Amino acid sequence: MSEQAERARRFLALHRPGDPVLLPNAWDVGSAKLFQSLGAQALATTSSGHAAALGRLDGGVSRDEAIEHAAALTEATGLPVTGDFEDCFAREPEGVAETVRHAIEAGLAGCSVEDFTRDAADPIYELGPATERVAAAVEAIRSSGAPFVLTARCDNHLRGRDDLDDTIARLRAYREAGAHALYAPGLRRIEDVRRLIDAVDGPVNVLAGRGVPPVAELAEAGAARVSVGGSFAFVAYGAAVRAARELLESGTYEGWAEQKRTGVDAARDAFGP
Repeated sequence: MSEQAERARRFLALHRPGDPVLLPNAWDVGSAKLFQSLGAQALATTSSGHAAALGRLDGGVSRDEAIEHAAALTEATGLPVTGDFEDCFAREPEGVAETVRHAIEAGLAGCSVEDFTRDAADPIYELGPATERVAAAVEAIRSSGAPFVLTARCDNHLRGRDDLDDTIARLRAYREAGAHALYAPGLRRIEDVRRLIDAVDGPVNVLAGRGVPPVAELAEAGAARVSVGGSFAFVAYGAAVRAARELLESGTYEGWAEQKRTGVDAARDAFGP
């Protein structure tokens, strides 16, 4: 079994409803190795965090950059890594399939494909084209002969379409098209999370964040995976902002001494021999 295949099989096995895998989203090799040292069993990339590390906004990273980045995290840690690949950097199904083929060749354990069109005026693909894009990704996986975990993502609740019935219908269709995991970021109420999990036949990822129930409640509802998106990257940026403001505006340094010590100790543990 190839290393890619072993990582993909290991990643899929971690998707246990009721015992969710906790998936930190790393934005560079250092954060990936840090999360590994703290016990992460698998990692995801973050499109917004990766873009920020390059001095760009979310959506500003190319396909080649995103795949190279995810491959670097894989090589640095040996962990299963799933790529946050937005719309798979393509509008047409053929382009989605091409992205998936490149991701498999790069050694990734999985990636996501979302139904966001990148058009704020018409943000979500119609169900038919959206499902065709998922099906094309699934066919690319089958044709490769390699295991690979495709996460089909419905972006309704991030794009002003809080229609849970439509979200459920979409995720059911994506599952029927062959998606291995399902994801609807933006749900916060445990009733909605439970209803979605009960309604779809497949492992569900929940996005953690303010207002979202704790992991224990998500597990009780049947979640199989919990990720954080770009949150950890921007927590780190927030700490840097506070420290820099203290220096530049007050000329003092005491406010960040404790965080620095925590970071130094963590880096030594993560990056040492």
